[in-house]
Parts: sequence; C-alpha cells; structure tokens
Amino acid sequence: MSDILVDVQNLKKHFIGTRNWRGQATSVQRAVDGVNFQIRRGETFGLVGESGSGKSTVGRCMLRLYDYTDGEVIFDGQPLGSLGEKALKPFRRRIQSIFQDPYSSLNPNLNVLELISEPMKIHGMNAGNERKEIIADLLETVGLNRDHLHRYPHEFSGGQRQRISIARALSVRPEFIVCDEPISALDVSVQAQVVNMLEDLQADFGLTYLFIAHDLSMVRHISDRIGVMYGGRLVEVADSDELYENPQHPYTRALLSSILETDPGKAAERIHLDGFTAIRNNEQAAPLQEMSPGHFVAYDYK
Repeated sequence: MSDILVDVQNLKKHFIGTRNWRGQATSVQRAVDGVNFQIRRGETFGLVGESGSGKSTVGRCMLRLYDYTDGEVIFDGQPLGSLGEKALKPFRRRIQSIFQDPYSSLNPNLNVLELISEPMKIHGMNAGNERKEIIADLLETVGLNRDHLHRYPHEFSGGQRQRISIARALSVRPEFIVCDEPISALDVSVQAQVVNMLEDLQADFGLTYLFIAHDLSMVRHISDRIGVMYGGRLVEVADSDELYENPQHPYTRALLSSILETDPGKAAERIHLDGFTAIRNNEQAAPLQEMSPGHFVAYDYK
C-alpha cells in the first residue's frame, strides 16, 4: 500500500467569464492553474492563501464537485477525473467534506437524525435502530448528546451546527475529508474547540485531512505540511514549522506578516506586494523546486 493517499497532478480549473455572440469564450478566469501536491495517509495538509487564490476551488475539484479543466486527482491509485457518477459513488463514501457555513450546508427542513442518516441511506449502510444507535454515538463523539436527534439546525449555535456537519461526514466512515474553511464562520472562542476535536477524530478514526483556511495561526496548529496558493498556483510547500520560521517565497512572507501579534515588541512590519497583475496576464512562474528536503518553492515567480 502506497504512503500517498491523494496525488494532485497539474490540476487546472478555468471558468469562462464572457462569451461573444457566437458563444465563443472571450475571457477566462484561471482559478486554478497547474497545481501539484501529494497528501500522505494520516496527515493534515494545510492549504492557505488570500480570498480568490483558488484554494477552495482546489478542494471542490478534489471532491469532483467541479469537473476540472486539465490535470488529474488520483485517490489511492485511482484517477477520478474520467469516472462517471456510478463509478464515483464508492469514492464519494471514502472522500467527505466539511464546508465553511454549517447553516447553509444543512437542510433546515431535516432534523439531526435525518441529516446524518441521509449519506448512510445513499450508500446503503446500516438500517433501522442500528443506524439510529450509530448516529447517537456519533453525536456524543462530536460533543453533542442523544437528546439532539430530533432537533432542527436553527435550534443550534454555529459551533454545534458545525459539529453536526462533522458527524454527518463521519457517518459513512471516510478515509479523507476536505475541510473547506471549517472554522472561519465560527466565534473565536469555538474555533479552537473544533480544531482540537478534529485532531482527536483524526487519531481515533485514522483520517487524512485537506485543511483549507486563511487563519494562518490555526493552520500551523493543525497541519503537518502547508501549501501556499497565490493567483491560482502553488508557490511554496513545506513542513508547518519550517514554513513559518523560514518562509522563502515573497508572497509567503507577506502573508505571514499579516498575522496579528499580541506582543507589540514582536509585531513585524506589514509587507505589501505588487505583482498580481502579472499573474492575471498569465505570465509564467518557475515550477516548484526543492530548496531543502520537503521544502519546495517557486523561486522566480513573476
């Protein structure tokens, strides 16, 4: 069995902006433009970048919520890009997601039992009282209780709704979970609780995570390795501590300089970059090159 669970190869996703009267594309948004990285079994790979950098689009392509323009996502040795819905179904059980807004991702017309039952029904897992008992156990695992089974999403706080979303993702016993900014819509007081719970669940269930976020301090806490996205491309990949202590790419340094520091004596000067126009004009960057073992950077990114 390979140590690599997910292999993203030259992934591209382009959206058509406008068309002429003949239906031909006159402008194209290169949301993701040639991204490569791998995720090992049991690790958390963080993906960071400012809004519009393409990190959430990468996650949705990996889930096959978007059909990608080019490249490939290989899960446990199987390319996913050419699979139809029937062939994808077993992989949809093994790959689950947790989205940013737990309220919009939960059907307000279904109670907790029905919400968590839905993926289990789709994949033909368990039934009747057995299914109900599994769901009750899952609620306790994520910090809720059995009395919540027949309540509806509007009766919960944001943190509790996100716990329901996590329980729903776990219900089909996945191997890999795409966490698309799962804490950014939550109160700061709740964020650490949810992140700590995700770490505990990873240890208990042997999960692998892609953790997409813009909260850089929280990404460092949960991630084993981190990739930095800028303008649809991956510009640096390194172990979590090394990336923060020894950033190589100018954009990574600028991104880290934006972290709020509670100690005025340690506050770094904010770095401002001027270069996004070059990316929009499709000027090419150098491919990722290895600087030191496991640390990759695009040196002469224009």
